[in-house]
Amino acid sequence: MVAGATSQVLVASNRGPVSYTRGDDGKLTAERGGGGLVSGLSAMGSEAVWVCAALGDGDREAVRRTGGTLDRADTGGQTVRMLDIPPGTFEAAYHGVANSVLWFVHHMLYQIPLEPAFDDDFVRQWEAYEAYNAAFAVALADEAEHGATVLVQDYHLTLVPTLLRERRADLRIGHFSHTPWAPPDYYRLLPDAVAAQVLRGILGADRAAFLTRRWADTFAECCARVLGAEVRGDEITYEGRTTRLGVHPLGADADFLRERAHRDDVAERMGQLCEQIGTAPDGSPRRTVVRVDRTELSKNIVRGLHAYRRLLSDRPEWRERVVHLAFAYPSRQDLAVYRDYTAEVQRVAEEINSAFATATWTPVLLHVKDDFARSLAAYRLADVALVNPIRDGMNLVAKEIPVVSDDGCALVLSREAGAYEEMAEDALVVNPFDVVATAEALRTGLELDPAERLDRTKRLSATATALPPARWLLQQLEALR
Repeated sequence: MVAGATSQVLVASNRGPVSYTRGDDGKLTAERGGGGLVSGLSAMGSEAVWVCAALGDGDREAVRRTGGTLDRADTGGQTVRMLDIPPGTFEAAYHGVANSVLWFVHHMLYQIPLEPAFDDDFVRQWEAYEAYNAAFAVALADEAEHGATVLVQDYHLTLVPTLLRERRADLRIGHFSHTPWAPPDYYRLLPDAVAAQVLRGILGADRAAFLTRRWADTFAECCARVLGAEVRGDEITYEGRTTRLGVHPLGADADFLRERAHRDDVAERMGQLCEQIGTAPDGSPRRTVVRVDRTELSKNIVRGLHAYRRLLSDRPEWRERVVHLAFAYPSRQDLAVYRDYTAEVQRVAEEINSAFATATWTPVLLHVKDDFARSLAAYRLADVALVNPIRDGMNLVAKEIPVVSDDGCALVLSREAGAYEEMAEDALVVNPFDVVATAEALRTGLELDPAERLDRTKRLSATATALPPARWLLQQLEALR
Protein backbone atom coordinates (compact mmCIF):
# COMPACT_ATOMS: atom_id res chain seq x y z
CA MET A 1 0.00 0.00 0.00
CA VAL A 2 1.08 3.61 -0.48
CA ALA A 3 2.45 5.61 2.41
CA GLY A 4 -0.28 6.97 4.63
CA ALA A 5 -2.83 4.52 3.31
CA THR A 6 -5.31 2.79 5.59
CA SER A 7 -6.64 -0.75 5.74
CA GLN A 8 -10.19 0.61 5.95
CA VAL A 9 -12.64 -0.93 3.48
CA LEU A 10 -15.96 0.57 2.40
CA VAL A 11 -18.66 -1.24 0.45
CA ALA A 12 -21.41 0.63 -1.39
CA SER A 13 -24.56 -1.09 -2.59
CA ASN A 14 -28.21 -0.28 -3.05
CA ARG A 15 -29.31 -2.96 -0.57
CA GLY A 16 -27.52 -3.24 2.74
CA PRO A 17 -26.97 -6.16 5.13
CA VAL A 18 -29.99 -5.34 7.27
CA SER A 19 -33.57 -4.19 6.75
CA TYR A 20 -36.18 -2.92 9.19
CA THR A 21 -39.91 -3.39 9.60
CA ARG A 22 -42.01 -1.23 11.88
CA GLY A 23 -44.70 -2.86 13.98
CA ASP A 24 -48.07 -1.40 14.94
CA ASP A 25 -46.53 -0.46 18.30
CA GLY A 26 -43.80 1.55 16.57
CA LYS A 27 -41.09 -0.97 17.41
CA LEU A 28 -38.48 -1.57 14.72
CA THR A 29 -37.41 -5.14 13.97
CA ALA A 30 -34.13 -5.69 12.16
CA GLU A 31 -33.61 -8.62 9.80
CA ARG A 32 -30.17 -9.60 8.57
CA GLY A 33 -29.81 -10.25 4.86
CA GLY A 34 -27.96 -13.01 3.07
CA GLY A 35 -25.98 -13.39 -0.11
CA GLY A 36 -22.38 -13.19 -1.18
CA LEU A 37 -21.74 -9.62 -0.12
CA VAL A 38 -22.98 -10.16 3.43
CA SER A 39 -20.94 -13.34 3.77
CA GLY A 40 -17.89 -11.74 2.22
CA LEU A 41 -17.94 -8.61 4.33
CA SER A 42 -17.73 -10.70 7.48
CA ALA A 43 -14.17 -11.49 6.43
CA MET A 44 -13.29 -7.78 6.50
CA GLY A 45 -13.67 -7.42 10.25
CA SER A 46 -15.55 -4.79 12.20
CA GLU A 47 -13.65 -1.87 10.65
CA ALA A 48 -15.40 -2.26 7.29
CA VAL A 49 -18.08 0.33 6.52
CA TRP A 50 -21.16 -0.49 4.45
CA VAL A 51 -23.01 2.39 2.76
CA CYS A 52 -26.49 1.53 1.49
CA ALA A 53 -29.90 3.05 0.80
CA ALA A 54 -33.06 2.94 2.92
CA LEU A 55 -35.47 0.79 0.92
CA GLY A 56 -38.71 1.20 2.82
CA ASP A 57 -40.53 2.96 5.62
CA GLY A 58 -38.91 0.81 8.31
CA ASP A 59 -35.44 1.61 7.01
CA ARG A 60 -36.24 5.32 6.82
CA GLU A 61 -37.46 5.31 10.40
CA ALA A 62 -34.24 3.58 11.47
CA VAL A 63 -32.24 6.33 9.75
CA ARG A 64 -34.25 9.01 11.51
CA ARG A 65 -33.73 7.39 14.91
CA THR A 66 -30.00 6.74 14.49
CA GLY A 67 -28.87 9.59 12.26
CA GLY A 68 -27.98 7.03 9.60
CA THR A 69 -25.27 5.03 11.38
CA LEU A 70 -27.16 1.91 12.42
CA ASP A 71 -26.95 0.12 15.75
CA ARG A 72 -24.22 -2.53 15.53
CA ALA A 73 -26.45 -4.89 17.47
CA ASP A 74 -28.72 -4.92 14.41
CA THR A 75 -25.95 -5.32 11.83
CA GLY A 76 -23.92 -8.21 13.17
CA GLY A 77 -21.23 -5.85 14.45
CA GLN A 78 -20.69 -4.09 11.11
CA THR A 79 -20.64 -0.32 10.68
CA VAL A 80 -23.53 0.49 8.35
CA ARG A 81 -24.37 3.96 7.05
CA MET A 82 -27.87 3.97 5.60
CA LEU A 83 -28.92 6.86 3.35
CA ASP A 84 -32.45 8.25 3.44
CA ILE A 85 -32.61 9.36 -0.18
CA PRO A 86 -35.92 11.19 -0.89
CA PRO A 87 -38.53 8.58 -1.85
CA GLY A 88 -39.32 10.18 -5.20
CA THR A 89 -35.65 10.31 -6.14
CA PHE A 90 -35.11 6.71 -5.02
CA GLU A 91 -38.16 5.46 -6.89
CA ALA A 92 -37.16 7.13 -10.16
CA ALA A 93 -33.53 6.03 -9.89
CA TYR A 94 -34.18 2.48 -8.72
CA HIS A 95 -37.29 1.49 -10.67
CA GLY A 96 -37.22 4.04 -13.47
CA VAL A 97 -33.57 3.64 -14.50
CA ALA A 98 -31.74 0.81 -12.74
CA ASN A 99 -34.41 -1.90 -12.96
CA SER A 100 -36.41 -0.74 -15.97
CA VAL A 101 -33.58 0.43 -18.24
CA LEU A 102 -30.07 -0.72 -17.26
CA TRP A 103 -31.24 -4.18 -16.20
CA PHE A 104 -33.24 -4.55 -19.42
CA VAL A 105 -30.31 -3.46 -21.57
CA HIS A 106 -27.75 -5.80 -19.98
CA HIS A 107 -30.15 -8.77 -20.03
CA MET A 108 -31.32 -7.86 -23.56
CA LEU A 109 -34.99 -8.03 -22.57
CA TYR A 110 -36.60 -5.27 -24.61
CA GLN A 111 -39.35 -5.95 -27.15
CA ILE A 112 -37.52 -3.87 -29.71
CA PRO A 113 -40.49 -2.98 -31.99
CA LEU A 114 -42.20 -1.34 -29.00
CA GLU A 115 -39.50 -0.39 -26.51
CA PRO A 116 -37.49 1.44 -25.31
CA ALA A 117 -38.64 4.98 -26.00
CA PHE A 118 -36.55 7.54 -24.13
CA ASP A 119 -38.80 10.54 -23.58
CA ASP A 120 -39.23 13.39 -21.07
CA ASP A 121 -40.07 10.92 -18.30
CA PHE A 122 -36.76 9.19 -18.80
CA VAL A 123 -34.89 12.50 -18.71
CA ARG A 124 -36.46 13.18 -15.30
CA GLN A 125 -35.65 9.68 -14.10
CA TRP A 126 -32.07 9.96 -15.27
CA GLU A 127 -31.66 13.16 -13.27
CA ALA A 128 -32.87 11.24 -10.23
CA TYR A 129 -30.35 8.46 -10.96
CA GLU A 130 -27.60 11.09 -11.05
CA ALA A 131 -28.77 12.52 -7.72
CA TYR A 132 -28.99 9.04 -6.18
CA ASN A 133 -25.42 8.23 -7.25
CA ALA A 134 -24.20 11.62 -6.03
CA ALA A 135 -25.67 10.94 -2.57
CA PHE A 136 -23.61 7.75 -2.35
CA ALA A 137 -20.46 9.52 -3.53
CA VAL A 138 -20.84 12.23 -0.88
CA ALA A 139 -21.46 9.68 1.89
CA LEU A 140 -18.47 7.58 0.87
CA ALA A 141 -16.24 10.64 0.69
CA ASP A 142 -17.35 11.61 4.21
CA GLU A 143 -16.84 8.12 5.67
CA ALA A 144 -13.54 7.17 4.05
CA GLU A 145 -10.21 7.57 5.80
CA HIS A 146 -7.22 8.69 3.77
CA GLY A 147 -6.16 5.99 1.31
CA ALA A 148 -9.17 3.74 2.03
CA THR A 149 -10.40 1.10 -0.40
CA VAL A 150 -13.95 1.41 -1.74
CA LEU A 151 -15.85 -1.41 -3.43
CA VAL A 152 -18.85 -0.08 -5.39
CA GLN A 153 -21.48 -2.62 -6.37
CA ASP A 154 -23.54 -3.07 -9.50
CA TYR A 155 -25.65 -1.25 -12.06
CA HIS A 156 -27.43 0.91 -9.48
CA LEU A 157 -24.19 2.81 -8.79
CA THR A 158 -22.38 3.09 -12.11
CA LEU A 159 -21.72 6.83 -11.74
CA VAL A 160 -20.24 6.62 -8.23
CA PRO A 161 -16.59 5.82 -9.08
CA THR A 162 -16.03 9.00 -11.08
CA LEU A 163 -18.12 11.18 -8.74
CA LEU A 164 -16.16 9.84 -5.77
CA ARG A 165 -12.78 10.27 -7.45
CA GLU A 166 -13.60 13.92 -8.12
CA ARG A 167 -14.02 14.36 -4.36
CA ARG A 168 -11.34 11.99 -3.06
CA ALA A 169 -8.40 11.32 -5.38
CA ASP A 170 -6.59 9.47 -2.56
CA LEU A 171 -8.97 6.50 -2.54
CA ARG A 172 -8.57 3.13 -4.22
CA ILE A 173 -11.86 2.46 -5.98
CA GLY A 174 -13.25 -0.73 -7.47
CA HIS A 175 -16.55 -1.29 -9.25
CA PHE A 176 -18.12 -4.74 -9.53
CA SER A 177 -20.90 -5.64 -11.98
CA HIS A 178 -23.10 -8.54 -10.88
CA THR A 179 -25.07 -8.57 -14.15
CA PRO A 180 -24.08 -9.43 -17.70
CA TRP A 181 -22.79 -6.57 -19.82
CA ALA A 182 -24.58 -5.87 -23.09
CA PRO A 183 -22.66 -6.09 -26.38
CA PRO A 184 -22.04 -2.73 -28.04
CA ASP A 185 -24.84 -2.83 -30.62
CA TYR A 186 -27.45 -3.54 -27.93
CA TYR A 187 -25.84 -1.25 -25.35
CA ARG A 188 -26.21 1.62 -27.80
CA LEU A 189 -29.98 1.45 -27.44
CA LEU A 190 -29.32 3.84 -24.56
CA PRO A 191 -29.32 7.55 -25.39
CA ASP A 192 -25.80 8.42 -26.54
CA ALA A 193 -25.08 10.75 -23.63
CA VAL A 194 -26.32 8.21 -21.08
CA ALA A 195 -24.40 5.33 -22.66
CA ALA A 196 -21.21 7.39 -22.44
CA GLN A 197 -21.91 8.65 -18.92
CA VAL A 198 -22.35 5.14 -17.52
CA LEU A 199 -19.06 3.99 -19.02
CA ARG A 200 -17.20 7.09 -17.87
CA GLY A 201 -18.67 6.60 -14.41
CA ILE A 202 -17.27 3.09 -14.06
CA LEU A 203 -13.94 4.10 -15.61
CA GLY A 204 -13.43 6.38 -12.63
CA ALA A 205 -12.54 3.17 -10.75
CA ASP A 206 -9.05 1.74 -10.55
CA ARG A 207 -10.53 -1.66 -11.39
CA ALA A 208 -13.79 -2.64 -13.10
CA ALA A 209 -14.57 -6.24 -12.24
CA PHE A 210 -17.06 -8.78 -13.58
CA LEU A 211 -18.29 -12.29 -12.91
CA THR A 212 -16.97 -13.74 -16.18
CA ARG A 213 -14.45 -12.99 -18.89
CA ARG A 214 -17.30 -12.62 -21.39
CA TRP A 215 -18.88 -9.72 -19.52
CA ALA A 216 -15.51 -8.02 -18.99
CA ASP A 217 -14.76 -8.26 -22.70
CA THR A 218 -18.12 -6.81 -23.76
CA PHE A 219 -17.63 -3.91 -21.34
CA ALA A 220 -14.24 -3.21 -22.92
CA GLU A 221 -15.80 -3.36 -26.39
CA CYS A 222 -18.42 -0.81 -25.34
CA CYS A 223 -15.70 1.50 -24.01
CA ALA A 224 -13.86 1.28 -27.32
CA ARG A 225 -16.94 1.72 -29.52
CA VAL A 226 -18.85 4.32 -27.51
CA LEU A 227 -16.03 6.37 -25.95
CA GLY A 228 -13.16 5.67 -28.30
CA ALA A 229 -11.16 4.41 -25.32
CA GLU A 230 -7.93 2.51 -25.89
CA VAL A 231 -8.13 -1.15 -24.86
CA ARG A 232 -4.95 -3.14 -24.38
CA GLY A 233 -5.44 -6.52 -22.79
CA ASP A 234 -7.00 -5.92 -19.39
CA GLU A 235 -6.36 -2.17 -19.38
CA ILE A 236 -8.70 0.55 -20.63
CA THR A 237 -7.22 4.02 -21.04
CA TYR A 238 -9.53 6.99 -21.39
CA GLU A 239 -8.81 10.71 -20.97
CA GLY A 240 -5.37 10.09 -19.53
CA ARG A 241 -6.19 7.51 -16.86
CA THR A 242 -6.21 3.72 -16.95
CA THR A 243 -8.73 1.32 -15.44
CA ARG A 244 -7.84 -2.35 -15.11
CA LEU A 245 -10.33 -5.13 -15.74
CA GLY A 246 -10.84 -8.01 -13.33
CA VAL A 247 -12.78 -11.28 -13.39
CA HIS A 248 -13.98 -12.85 -10.13
CA PRO A 249 -16.52 -15.68 -10.56
CA LEU A 250 -18.46 -15.69 -7.30
CA GLY A 251 -18.92 -19.21 -5.93
CA ALA A 252 -21.21 -20.94 -3.48
CA ASP A 253 -20.61 -20.99 0.27
CA ALA A 254 -20.32 -24.76 0.72
CA ASP A 255 -19.98 -24.83 4.50
CA PHE A 256 -23.07 -22.71 5.04
CA LEU A 257 -25.18 -24.52 2.44
CA ARG A 258 -24.35 -28.02 3.64
CA GLU A 259 -24.97 -27.16 7.27
CA ARG A 260 -28.18 -25.26 6.53
CA ALA A 261 -29.48 -28.00 4.23
CA HIS A 262 -29.43 -30.55 7.07
CA ARG A 263 -31.39 -28.64 9.68
CA ASP A 264 -34.70 -29.91 10.98
CA ASP A 265 -36.85 -27.47 8.99
CA VAL A 266 -35.30 -28.69 5.73
CA ALA A 267 -35.90 -32.32 6.72
CA GLU A 268 -39.54 -31.42 7.42
CA ARG A 269 -39.90 -29.78 3.98
CA MET A 270 -38.32 -32.83 2.33
CA GLY A 271 -40.94 -35.02 3.92
CA GLN A 272 -43.71 -32.76 2.67
CA LEU A 273 -42.27 -32.65 -0.86
CA CYS A 274 -41.79 -36.41 -1.01
CA GLU A 275 -45.42 -36.88 -0.05
CA GLN A 276 -46.52 -34.46 -2.79
CA ILE A 277 -44.24 -36.11 -5.37
CA GLY A 278 -45.47 -39.60 -4.57
CA THR A 279 -44.45 -42.83 -6.26
CA ALA A 280 -44.72 -44.11 -9.82
CA PRO A 281 -47.34 -46.73 -10.74
CA ASP A 282 -44.73 -49.47 -10.33
CA GLY A 283 -44.03 -48.30 -6.78
CA SER A 284 -40.63 -46.73 -7.53
CA PRO A 285 -39.84 -43.16 -6.41
CA ARG A 286 -40.76 -40.54 -8.96
CA ARG A 287 -37.88 -38.58 -10.48
CA THR A 288 -37.67 -34.81 -10.07
CA VAL A 289 -36.83 -31.90 -12.32
CA VAL A 290 -36.11 -28.92 -10.05
CA ARG A 291 -35.86 -25.21 -10.69
CA VAL A 292 -35.63 -22.45 -8.08
CA ASP A 293 -35.87 -18.89 -9.36
CA ARG A 294 -37.36 -15.51 -8.83
CA THR A 295 -40.07 -14.68 -11.40
CA GLU A 296 -37.52 -12.46 -13.08
CA LEU A 297 -38.01 -12.02 -16.84
CA SER A 298 -34.46 -13.15 -17.58
CA LYS A 299 -34.86 -16.50 -15.79
CA ASN A 300 -36.85 -18.00 -18.68
CA ILE A 301 -39.29 -19.94 -16.50
CA VAL A 302 -42.04 -20.06 -19.12
CA ARG A 303 -39.86 -21.69 -21.78
CA GLY A 304 -38.65 -24.14 -19.14
CA LEU A 305 -42.27 -25.15 -18.53
CA HIS A 306 -42.87 -25.49 -22.27
CA ALA A 307 -39.80 -27.76 -22.49
CA TYR A 308 -41.15 -29.94 -19.68
CA ARG A 309 -44.51 -30.16 -21.44
CA ARG A 310 -42.66 -31.17 -24.63
CA LEU A 311 -40.90 -33.93 -22.65
CA LEU A 312 -44.26 -35.32 -21.52
CA SER A 313 -45.70 -35.06 -25.03
CA ASP A 314 -42.77 -36.62 -26.88
CA ARG A 315 -41.77 -39.15 -24.23
CA PRO A 316 -45.00 -40.56 -22.82
CA GLU A 317 -43.02 -43.19 -20.91
CA TRP A 318 -42.10 -40.40 -18.45
CA ARG A 319 -45.70 -39.58 -17.60
CA GLU A 320 -46.47 -40.40 -13.97
CA ARG A 321 -42.73 -41.11 -13.43
CA VAL A 322 -41.47 -37.53 -13.09
CA VAL A 323 -42.53 -34.35 -11.28
CA HIS A 324 -41.37 -30.83 -12.01
CA LEU A 325 -40.74 -28.90 -8.78
CA ALA A 326 -40.95 -25.32 -10.03
CA PHE A 327 -40.29 -22.71 -7.37
CA ALA A 328 -40.96 -19.31 -8.87
CA TYR A 329 -40.77 -16.68 -6.17
CA PRO A 330 -42.36 -13.28 -6.94
CA SER A 331 -39.95 -10.50 -7.91
CA ARG A 332 -40.48 -6.78 -8.56
CA GLN A 333 -44.25 -7.11 -8.38
CA ASP A 334 -44.55 -3.32 -8.32
CA LEU A 335 -43.77 -3.42 -12.06
CA ALA A 336 -46.68 -4.48 -14.29
CA VAL A 337 -44.52 -6.49 -16.69
CA TYR A 338 -43.34 -8.66 -13.78
CA ARG A 339 -46.87 -9.21 -12.51
CA ASP A 340 -47.91 -10.26 -15.99
CA TYR A 341 -44.96 -12.64 -16.24
CA THR A 342 -45.76 -14.25 -12.88
CA ALA A 343 -49.34 -14.75 -14.05
CA GLU A 344 -48.10 -16.40 -17.25
CA VAL A 345 -45.90 -18.80 -15.27
CA GLN A 346 -48.95 -19.83 -13.23
CA ARG A 347 -51.13 -20.13 -16.33
CA VAL A 348 -48.71 -22.44 -18.16
CA ALA A 349 -48.17 -24.62 -15.10
CA GLU A 350 -51.94 -25.01 -14.68
CA GLU A 351 -52.27 -25.79 -18.39
CA ILE A 352 -49.73 -28.62 -18.13
CA ASN A 353 -51.47 -30.07 -15.10
CA SER A 354 -54.85 -29.87 -16.83
CA ALA A 355 -53.49 -31.71 -19.87
CA PHE A 356 -51.54 -34.49 -18.16
CA ALA A 357 -52.49 -34.90 -14.48
CA THR A 358 -54.05 -38.11 -13.20
CA ALA A 359 -55.82 -38.91 -9.95
CA THR A 360 -52.45 -39.78 -8.37
CA TRP A 361 -50.00 -37.56 -10.24
CA THR A 362 -49.55 -33.80 -10.50
CA PRO A 363 -46.90 -33.13 -13.20
CA VAL A 364 -45.96 -29.61 -12.00
CA LEU A 365 -45.74 -28.64 -8.35
CA LEU A 366 -45.52 -24.83 -8.55
CA HIS A 367 -44.69 -22.86 -5.41
CA VAL A 368 -44.69 -19.06 -5.49
CA LYS A 369 -44.18 -18.28 -1.80
CA ASP A 370 -40.50 -17.85 -0.94
CA ASP A 371 -39.25 -20.54 1.44
CA PHE A 372 -35.49 -21.05 1.69
CA ALA A 373 -35.77 -24.29 3.66
CA ARG A 374 -38.09 -25.73 0.98
CA SER A 375 -35.66 -24.63 -1.73
CA LEU A 376 -32.82 -26.47 -0.01
CA ALA A 377 -35.02 -29.55 0.35
CA ALA A 378 -35.67 -29.46 -3.40
CA TYR A 379 -31.93 -29.05 -4.04
CA ARG A 380 -31.30 -32.26 -2.12
CA LEU A 381 -34.03 -34.15 -3.97
CA ALA A 382 -33.18 -33.01 -7.51
CA ASP A 383 -32.47 -35.63 -10.16
CA VAL A 384 -32.27 -32.89 -12.79
CA ALA A 385 -31.67 -29.20 -12.13
CA LEU A 386 -33.06 -26.86 -14.80
CA VAL A 387 -31.19 -23.54 -15.04
CA ASN A 388 -32.06 -22.00 -18.41
CA PRO A 389 -31.86 -18.19 -18.16
CA ILE A 390 -32.07 -16.01 -21.23
CA ARG A 391 -29.06 -14.18 -19.84
CA ASP A 392 -27.57 -14.14 -16.34
CA GLY A 393 -24.52 -12.58 -14.73
CA MET A 394 -23.70 -15.84 -12.95
CA ASN A 395 -26.68 -17.81 -11.53
CA LEU A 396 -25.80 -19.17 -8.11
CA VAL A 397 -28.59 -21.75 -8.18
CA ALA A 398 -26.55 -23.63 -10.80
CA LYS A 399 -23.72 -23.72 -8.27
CA GLU A 400 -25.74 -24.36 -5.14
CA ILE A 401 -27.71 -27.44 -6.23
CA PRO A 402 -24.67 -29.66 -6.92
CA VAL A 403 -23.21 -28.68 -3.53
CA VAL A 404 -26.15 -30.02 -1.50
CA SER A 405 -27.50 -32.75 -3.81
CA ASP A 406 -27.95 -36.01 -1.89
CA ASP A 407 -27.56 -38.52 -4.73
CA GLY A 408 -26.23 -36.42 -7.59
CA CYS A 409 -28.14 -34.38 -10.16
CA ALA A 410 -27.82 -33.64 -13.85
CA LEU A 411 -27.46 -29.90 -14.50
CA VAL A 412 -29.29 -28.62 -17.59
CA LEU A 413 -27.59 -25.26 -18.06
CA SER A 414 -28.16 -22.34 -20.42
CA ARG A 415 -25.12 -21.25 -22.37
CA GLU A 416 -26.22 -17.68 -21.61
CA ALA A 417 -25.67 -18.06 -17.84
CA GLY A 418 -22.39 -16.75 -16.50
CA ALA A 419 -21.95 -20.11 -14.74
CA TYR A 420 -21.63 -21.73 -18.18
CA GLU A 421 -18.08 -20.41 -18.46
CA GLU A 422 -16.96 -22.61 -15.57
CA MET A 423 -19.46 -25.48 -15.57
CA ALA A 424 -20.15 -26.33 -19.20
CA GLU A 425 -17.95 -29.44 -19.29
CA ASP A 426 -20.05 -31.33 -16.74
CA ALA A 427 -23.46 -29.81 -17.54
CA LEU A 428 -26.00 -30.55 -20.25
CA VAL A 429 -25.77 -27.25 -22.13
CA VAL A 430 -28.78 -25.75 -23.92
CA ASN A 431 -29.73 -22.79 -26.03
CA PRO A 432 -32.33 -21.17 -23.72
CA PHE A 433 -34.61 -20.30 -26.64
CA ASP A 434 -34.72 -23.87 -28.02
CA VAL A 435 -37.62 -25.59 -26.28
CA VAL A 436 -37.20 -28.83 -28.25
CA ALA A 437 -33.50 -29.16 -27.38
CA THR A 438 -34.19 -28.29 -23.74
CA ALA A 439 -36.81 -31.04 -23.56
CA GLU A 440 -34.28 -33.49 -24.97
CA ALA A 441 -31.70 -32.36 -22.40
CA LEU A 442 -34.24 -33.00 -19.64
CA ARG A 443 -34.75 -36.52 -20.98
CA THR A 444 -30.99 -37.09 -21.17
CA GLY A 445 -30.61 -35.88 -17.60
CA LEU A 446 -33.36 -38.16 -16.32
CA GLU A 447 -31.85 -41.16 -18.09
CA LEU A 448 -28.23 -40.45 -17.15
CA ASP A 449 -26.43 -43.38 -15.55
CA PRO A 450 -26.48 -42.82 -11.76
CA ALA A 451 -22.71 -43.28 -11.42
CA GLU A 452 -22.00 -40.77 -14.18
CA ARG A 453 -24.51 -38.35 -12.70
CA LEU A 454 -22.82 -38.57 -9.31
CA ASP A 455 -19.35 -38.08 -10.84
CA ARG A 456 -20.53 -35.02 -12.74
CA THR A 457 -22.12 -33.62 -9.58
CA LYS A 458 -18.88 -34.00 -7.63
CA ARG A 459 -16.94 -32.12 -10.29
CA LEU A 460 -19.63 -29.44 -10.55
CA SER A 461 -19.57 -29.01 -6.77
CA ALA A 462 -15.79 -28.56 -6.75
CA THR A 463 -16.04 -25.94 -9.48
CA ALA A 464 -18.96 -24.20 -7.78
CA THR A 465 -17.09 -23.72 -4.50
CA ALA A 466 -13.72 -22.65 -5.92
CA LEU A 467 -14.22 -19.00 -4.98
CA PRO A 468 -16.60 -18.73 -1.99
CA PRO A 469 -17.91 -15.28 -0.99
CA ALA A 470 -15.24 -14.34 1.58
CA ARG A 471 -12.39 -15.31 -0.74
CA TRP A 472 -14.16 -13.63 -3.67
CA LEU A 473 -14.21 -10.30 -1.82
CA LEU A 474 -10.66 -10.65 -0.48
CA GLN A 475 -9.41 -11.40 -3.98
CA GLN A 476 -10.82 -8.09 -5.22
CA LEU A 477 -9.24 -6.20 -2.31
CA GLU A 478 -5.84 -7.75 -2.94
CA ALA A 479 -6.04 -6.83 -6.62
CA LEU A 480 -6.93 -3.22 -5.77
CA ARG A 481 -4.09 -2.85 -3.30
